[in-house]
Amino acid sequence: MAVREIAPGVHAVGAVDWNLRLFDALIGTPQGTSYNAYVVKGSEKTALIDTVDPKFEEDLLKNLMRLGLGSLDYIVINHAEQDHSGTLPLLLEMFPAATVIADEKCRDLLLRLLLVPEERIRIVKDGEALDLGGKTLEFMVTPWVHWPETMMTYEREDGILFSCDLFGSHLATSELYADDFMQIRPAAKRYYAEIMMPFRASVRAALERVSALDLQVIAPSHGPLYRNPVLILDAYAEWTSDAVKNLVLIPYVSMHGSTAKMVSFFTDALIERGVEVQPYDLTRADLGEVAMTAVDAATIVFAAPTVLFGPHPAAVHASYLLSILRPKTKFVSVIGSYGWGGKTVQHLKETLSHLDAEMIEPVYVRGYPGGEDLAALAGLADTIVKKHEDVVPRS
Repeated sequence: MAVREIAPGVHAVGAVDWNLRLFDALIGTPQGTSYNAYVVKGSEKTALIDTVDPKFEEDLLKNLMRLGLGSLDYIVINHAEQDHSGTLPLLLEMFPAATVIADEKCRDLLLRLLLVPEERIRIVKDGEALDLGGKTLEFMVTPWVHWPETMMTYEREDGILFSCDLFGSHLATSELYADDFMQIRPAAKRYYAEIMMPFRASVRAALERVSALDLQVIAPSHGPLYRNPVLILDAYAEWTSDAVKNLVLIPYVSMHGSTAKMVSFFTDALIERGVEVQPYDLTRADLGEVAMTAVDAATIVFAAPTVLFGPHPAAVHASYLLSILRPKTKFVSVIGSYGWGGKTVQHLKETLSHLDAEMIEPVYVRGYPGGEDLAALAGLADTIVKKHEDVVPRS
């Protein structure tokens, strides 16, 4: 990433990872990502806010050289995860006079994850400020806005919020700003679904704090910046609210066609009753898209056959991921087919019990679905319609 000015004395100096396709060996990143770092230079002191993933340390050092920085006074670490802090050990060697700024929990993690010398770290508390000379950094400790030690940094004079992972997106782009928000929105929603959604209550509390600031720019740690902050703030207000849509998400897998037949019939039954439906074949689906749909869905219905004595592994994987992502879904159920026995329904019920959602009686049949089985699916569709009437706002 080229060095670019955000405001006088404030520059973006991070790196773009154009080719990344799997983040943390877990999260799909079909559009790559960026590791954003920022320099804030006051009349007296200079601070670097966050670093980059270690494999891009050379890019960061080159950008600091392009700015002509012979020294750094402070290195602010908003988050200890290595894609934010991984270059810190090298920077402490390069800038021996620099002091690391972190909150107490972040300090503890930096000591363990990166073996940073404790004497190089200065702990800051929520609301504490650091005067750089005409540039004031105010620290906002926001635990569980992704990790227990996360912090945001607000530069008062220019109204710039360095928001850490909040409001980020895994998106490699040459554009510094997300001016075309409708183009950026899917990546931002995917990021929210996969990373922020498990901590929806904490994110909502942080959103209230952020909304009270005089904001000119939101500068996250991944993806483009927002110089029209209301766009991403409004999107987060929607995603973190309790409101759901008249939408049923159906993650499914079928081995010999029985479960697929049930999904096809059930999908049509819901559509005929005026319910939006989004089925995903788990053998080929992008789980990031499944998570994005879960942000809005009033109901999730898992459809899976029994493999030996339990659910198909693809359904186990997806149900586990959704259970830890904790969408605001109100209802869940299970449909599918078995041959001679097993505990598929019990297993999926136990996994989905981690969601704060009502379990609707499953429809699980032996063999290929016949007339009575299809009638039971129609009954399930009727039940979902009635349940949605109580939770989905009327248009």
